[in-house]
Order: sequence, then C-alpha cells, then structure tokens
Amino acid sequence: MASSLFLVSITLVVLTISDVDLGRCGPTVVLPLRQAFPAMYPVHLNKLQAWDRVRHTRVFKHNVGGGVNISVVYDDLFEHIGLYVTKVMVGSPPREFQLLFDTGSDVTWVPCISCSGCPRTTGGSPVSFYDHGSSSTAKVISCKHQLCTYNITYADQDKVFGYYVSDQIHFDMITRQFASSESVIFGCTTYESGMITWSPYKGVVGFGPGDASIISQLSSRGLTPKVFSHCLRRDDNGGGVLALGEIIDPRMVYTPLVPAMNYNVDLQSIAANGKLLSIDPAIFSTSHDRGTLIDSGTTVAYLVEEAYYAFVSAINFTVSKSVNHSFRAGNQYYAVSSSTSLAEAFPPVSLNFAGGVSMMLKPEEYLLNISYYKGVTTWAIAFNKADGGYTVFGDVVLKNKIIVYDLARRRLGWANHDCSLPLNVSVTFGKDEGPKRRHQNGSSSSSDVHVKLLIGIFFIHFKCWSQSVM
Repeated sequence: MASSLFLVSITLVVLTISDVDLGRCGPTVVLPLRQAFPAMYPVHLNKLQAWDRVRHTRVFKHNVGGGVNISVVYDDLFEHIGLYVTKVMVGSPPREFQLLFDTGSDVTWVPCISCSGCPRTTGGSPVSFYDHGSSSTAKVISCKHQLCTYNITYADQDKVFGYYVSDQIHFDMITRQFASSESVIFGCTTYESGMITWSPYKGVVGFGPGDASIISQLSSRGLTPKVFSHCLRRDDNGGGVLALGEIIDPRMVYTPLVPAMNYNVDLQSIAANGKLLSIDPAIFSTSHDRGTLIDSGTTVAYLVEEAYYAFVSAINFTVSKSVNHSFRAGNQYYAVSSSTSLAEAFPPVSLNFAGGVSMMLKPEEYLLNISYYKGVTTWAIAFNKADGGYTVFGDVVLKNKIIVYDLARRRLGWANHDCSLPLNVSVTFGKDEGPKRRHQNGSSSSSDVHVKLLIGIFFIHFKCWSQSVM
C-alpha cells in the first residue's frame, strides 16, 4: 500500500481533571493520549479503509485467549490513520514505549529484545525493546512448566506472537510523568509480520472486555472500578484523555452493552434530519456473524449494506442544492464552497439505541475532510459500506464526546463535550454503589492476590503512588 509522509508539529494535550480519586489507592492518575492522525487534516480515505479492514479481521474473530486517567496525544511522523497512542515506561529500570490504546484488544504487548521481524527503527528513531532479563521486577509467566504464549492474527499475513510476563508499567501522567507503577501481565512479542511492522506504535495497551485487559486485571482486585472513559478532541491538536473511572456529566445517557466479546450495543434505527430511514432493525442485532460495535481503533464508521445505501440516499436527498456530490471508487463525495457552513448544508443525524437513547451527530461527525482547492473543500461520507454483517462506529463518531465503558453495570454511555475542557471523574466500587467523589491526601498501599487469567492462576501486584491532581 502506497504511503506518504505528514510532517506537522507534535502537541501534547494537557487537560485538568478535578474532583477525582483512586478510592483505596489515592488520587486519580491522569495520563496523556496522543492521536496518530491530526483530526482536521486532509486524509486518504482508501488508506483509512485499508487499515480498518485489517483491524476488523482480528476484532471480529477475536482469537486471543482507583481511577487512573491516561492522556491521549497524536504522533504525526508517518501517514497516520486515526489511532491513539499513550506513552508508558516498562520494567525496572523503565524503558519507554508508545502503545496503541485499543478497545478491541484484551492483550497488552510490547516488542521483546529477541523479536524476529520487528523493525529496529521507526521514523528514523530507534525502536525500544523489552528485555525481562534486565528488569529487576520482571517475572516470566509459566503454564505447566512451559512459557504461556499468545498468537494474535490481524489478517492473513499480519501477526504477532510471543509469551507472557509480569512487570511494572509506569504511566506517563499529565500532572506528573511516570508517578504511577503497577505490575501487570502483558505480552513480550517475539515475532511480527505484515502491516504491523510499519505502524507508528510499537505495542498495544488492551482495554477490551476480556480478563486479560488492563482494566480487567486492575478491577478484579478492587484497585480500580470496572469502568473506563475517554474524551477525544476534534481540533487540530487531536488527543484527549483516557480515565480509569467514570467521567461524570449530567447529560450522560446509557444504553446496555450486549453480551459479546467486544463492546456491542443494540442499534435500533437511524434518522437524518429527524426522519427515520427505512431500515430493518434486525440487520443491527447481535449474533455470531453480525452486530453493532463501538471501537476506538476503527478510524471511520461502517454500516451494513442495506443501512449504508439508505443512509447515503438520505444525505443526498437532504443536502443543500449548492453542494455538488458524486459517487466514485465506492465512496460518496461532496464539494462544498468555503462560504457554506456544514451545518447549513447537511442534515443532523441521529443514531437510536436500546433504552430510548440517541447519539446525535453533526455533519463533521459523519463527514471527512478530504482536500481543499481554490475555495472548495471536498468532503466524503465517513460511513462506509461494511464487508460483512457488523456495523462499527469508530473514531470519527466518538470525537468530542465523553464515552463511558461501564463493564460492572454492562452499559455504554456518552455525552457531547468539548474535550479540551476540564472533566469530572468518579470512582465507584461495586455494582450497586452510587458515584463516590472525594478529595483525598495521597496514600500508598500494595497487595497480592490470585487472579484467574488466561490458562492458569497468576499473581498480579499493584503499587499505588501518592499524587496531587490539579
């Protein structure tokens, strides 16, 4: 796949998180996320779709068997595609890694020093490799006297595999860098192949719903609630914040999470300009080969065929007559004069979910800025036709919204929010407890428990560091 180079300045996004705590482990930790693709820059739609196809091959097969706030920023040394990464330090002494924040993965992994097929440089800079033999806090996880291994397939030729270890991970927090450390189980990758080798990130931090994910490991010990949230910025700086805890907003609405291996929800209908589209709701229902997913790692959005054509027809029918539109190479495009606002030219869209709640989308939340030439901007519909039975709402839909993944209550929530503004995070332990917010002077604690994870019973150690939160 041809690639080009985007060179723009890297900006770390600093957000103030107030009224937060880690329950038993002190104040909430805030870490920056950075976006691998600037939100408002022109994009190559075919490249976004190519990345998503590779990703969906893995996500749909799913082959892998105290509040903490992590910031999200963007890395633009490559041609990037709507990915979010966060900086972590692994081991003792710590080594720096740029890890993809991924709600579609359970396993967290980094490249091992013995990795075959792993590139030694990225963007002209050397790649960090993890060496558990050089870390005083590392433990190799064994299964019946053998290494516990993993094999993750991203597509036919895109794979990573390796073995599990336990070691400390130090998060890059907004308020004070690397002030938190936890020992968790993660993968030490010994082989990479395919597209993964040229990606800007070198590893994954998994926030899927499975037992192996970071959120599941920590919440299983009562160290964080079994809920996390993110708020991703739409402006040129991109980035945002990831919180291990529930971001509180009075406008928040929730829909049930459907039992599945991913974050599935029950989409019931779609409306454009207040008019329901003629779509059979059964095409959105969850089964072994269909469903509706919320996935931060998908760059755009995908509708099953019947819904896609109904959606495009509705937009074309209601779009302003001053907008020229065309259909080419399987995508719908619109030429909009710089004197015309998107809100005037395009209709609002409503995604309607179980529980009687809706996600309202403005035009910039279902369109992509493709190019600009002589006063005319070309936009493309960011809702593409799915290859199979899965409807997927990705990065383009999730921006400038608080998204809450509440695994304890089996629900997903959202509220519109300018993600450059402060946020309130609540830490709640226990399924039936109400939100708890309190200021707490930092505390320090440590504990060991047995957690049933992967094949056997493994030890996970968590250490909380005291920290002041702005």
